[in-house]
Amino acid sequence: MPRHTKNKMNLVDHYANLYKDAILKIKSDSYQTDKLIDSPSDNRFGITLLIRPDNQVRNRFQDLISALKAIEPDQYYYPNSDMHVTVLSIISCYNGFDVTQIRISDYVELIKKCIATPKHIEIQFRGITASPSCIMVQGFLSDDTLNRIRDELRTNFRNSILEQTIDKRYSIQTAHATVVRFRKELTKKDAYIKVLDDYRDFYFGTCAVDSLELVYNDWYQRNEHVKELYRFEIK
Repeated sequence: MPRHTKNKMNLVDHYANLYKDAILKIKSDSYQTDKLIDSPSDNRFGITLLIRPDNQVRNRFQDLISALKAIEPDQYYYPNSDMHVTVLSIISCYNGFDVTQIRISDYVELIKKCIATPKHIEIQFRGITASPSCIMVQGFLSDDTLNRIRDELRTNFRNSILEQTIDKRYSIQTAHATVVRFRKELTKKDAYIKVLDDYRDFYFGTCAVDSLELVYNDWYQRNEHVKELYRFEIK
C-alpha cells in the first residue's frame, strides 16, 4: 500500500476520533471557550508558513459558517481573509515576540533550500471535524509531498541557530483549516451539532497549491495583524 494511501486512512480515523471526542465534550459542557479572542491586551505573535485555500473553496467554507452563525451568532467565525492551512508554525505565538527580533532573510533562505525543486501539492477539503475549542474543515493530501516538506523544514531548522519552536505544541501532520472558535457558551447545542453532522462529509472542493506564505501573525491569523514576509512559488 502506498505511503500516502495509508496516511490518508490514518487521517480519516484521526479526524473521526477528534470529532467524536469534541461532540461528547460539547454535549457534556466540557468544551473550551477562548477568553482572549476579544482581549485588546493579547500580545501573542509568531511566524508561520501557511497555505491559502483558493477563493472558491473559501466561499464554500462560508456556506458552513452561515448555517452555524444562524444558530450561534456570538461564536468567532473566520472571514475568508483569515482562512489558512498551517504548513508549519516556525515560531509559535508568544507574548512579546516581534518580527524585528529576527533576520527574515535567514528564514527565507532556509525555507528556499527545503523547496528548491518544483512541488505539486493538492488538498481536498471534505467534511468537518472539531476539537473542544473549535470547528475545522478536514483537508486530505493527494500524496505525501507536504509532509516531506515539513520534515525537511524540521531537520534544517533544528540544525540551524535560528529561533524556532517547531513541534513544541504538537507535531502537525494534517491539512485542516480552522473556521470557528468558541468564544461564548453554546446556547443551542442540539441544533448546532445537527448542522455539524450534516456537514460531516460535505465536499468543499479541491485546490492545487501554487505558493506558500511566510507570515508574521497573531494567534488567530487575523488579517489586520498579519504581515506577509515572503511568498514562495512552488510550481
